[in-house]
Amino acid sequence: MKLSLRWNKTSLLFGAIALWGVLLIGCVSVNRTVLAPTKIPGATYVGTKDCTQCHADQTDHFKTASHAKLAIADPKVGNISCEACHGPASLHSKAGGGRNNIVNPKKSPEACFTCHLDKRGEFSLPSSHPVKNGHVSCVDCHDVHEGNAIKGTGAALETMNETCVKCHTAQKGPFVFEHAAVKEGCVTCHNPHGSVNQKMLVARDANLCLRCHLETPVALGQINANAIKHTGESHNSRLMTGTCWSAGCHEAVHGSNANNHFRR
Repeated sequence: MKLSLRWNKTSLLFGAIALWGVLLIGCVSVNRTVLAPTKIPGATYVGTKDCTQCHADQTDHFKTASHAKLAIADPKVGNISCEACHGPASLHSKAGGGRNNIVNPKKSPEACFTCHLDKRGEFSLPSSHPVKNGHVSCVDCHDVHEGNAIKGTGAALETMNETCVKCHTAQKGPFVFEHAAVKEGCVTCHNPHGSVNQKMLVARDANLCLRCHLETPVALGQINANAIKHTGESHNSRLMTGTCWSAGCHEAVHGSNANNHFRR
């Protein structure tokens, strides 16, 4: 009985080590994501070579793109990275092009949601960019054919803010008194894909401001009068009517040209 028990423990130990080794080798050796791509009725895969004949502007730099790591589990066809997002291209290639025989992620965000399932959920939240309505596209913010899909990361000279201010020009400035949070990045306060809070804010009410301005509160529901001096109506009662900005105090939250307390 003791021998059998010892043998079972030994077997489990060596079995666990062997399984861990297999998983480790698999993770190290695989550097591409294998997926089930978007389907097009009646179409088959033709490979990336067909795409390069007409779309050289996109394919010439595609090796540098984050999405170049995508692959389809169909080794018979070869390299079909383009078709991982655009669907099988035989009908498109045979017709010499066209819009109705290929998937355009700019028009159909479902092509992106095939992999980015969490983003489909975020775009369904009460406050979000209108991607699902077709008014904004994923490729308006992400470069899917060249370089890092998320701009402003790593050693990139362009910041993520540059992507946002292409549309949100009023928040770009320059301001005489610039809010330091803007320098940290728009995503410090906003979730660009969607949020349960208004204006895609990552937190509600004054809780958003207090994530950085920790010196302000001394206790729950109280304001440190020594840190911020106010006259007339108390700071605490003003906060009860709204957030730090909607209560009418610091309404120029991105920056102000008139007041260093971000008032207009």
